[in-house]
Amino acid sequence: MNVFESIRKKMRSNRMMICAGLAATAILTAGAGSVKHITIFADGQETQLTTTHSQPEKIISEAGVKMGAYDEFRMSSLRVKDDTEIHIVRALPVKVEMGGTVRDLKTARPTVGRLLDEMGVDRAKYQPSVNEGVPIRAGLYIKLQTPEEIAAEAAQAEQEEAAAYVQEGYIETSRGAMRYTDVMVMEASAYLPTDGGGDCITATGLPATHGVVAVDPDVIPLGTRVYIPGYGVAIAADTGGMIEGAMIDLCMEDYDDCMDFGRRDIDVYILET
Repeated sequence: MNVFESIRKKMRSNRMMICAGLAATAILTAGAGSVKHITIFADGQETQLTTTHSQPEKIISEAGVKMGAYDEFRMSSLRVKDDTEIHIVRALPVKVEMGGTVRDLKTARPTVGRLLDEMGVDRAKYQPSVNEGVPIRAGLYIKLQTPEEIAAEAAQAEQEEAAAYVQEGYIETSRGAMRYTDVMVMEASAYLPTDGGGDCITATGLPATHGVVAVDPDVIPLGTRVYIPGYGVAIAADTGGMIEGAMIDLCMEDYDDCMDFGRRDIDVYILET
């Protein structure tokens, strides 16, 4: 059973439990023989009827309103009573992508967040591409990604954006267009300001902070400005005993960011002085 089949079963089970709970509440709290005036709103039409039924599903059927497998109803009161209004909510088709697989689903949930609740999506594992408060609409596309997938996609987008300017000879950054003279593929890792000692001072005397990178001075001279996709503009101001050859160490101020970065190959653009 794949993840979407499991989600479909969970959604069906949730709807059955909701309907069963509503029916049980109606039976326990309303008299079976009491006459009630009910108004049903469905598909832009209003239907009024008098009934002795206390189960909303039977009342809806009695009114001749057809319910689809994924449609839902909302009531103006917790139980069926005189003057209760029943609003029929039609399920809308949406597309949900998870793990590279796209599936068509139908839902009557009011918002993206409520749909994710119905699907049982763990927010610690998956993040939606659409804000959870966005109302459900027909054809809505929702992409669920892990934090690692989001980070990898962002890094790839940064690299693709930078690569688009390789022939132009400049990099478009938040600080504007910057010309570069060379680009190197280097093995990168990350370090905290305190890793080199308690004083957090680099080999050049600058404070260790985001935007400072450690290099082999024989490869990249100290004082050189560089641009690193996904990290930004930085200055080669530090060295390290393990930094030799085509290696670079990026200073980051958050431990989790360092751990998430790990060790990887990156493009390092040598900016024009």
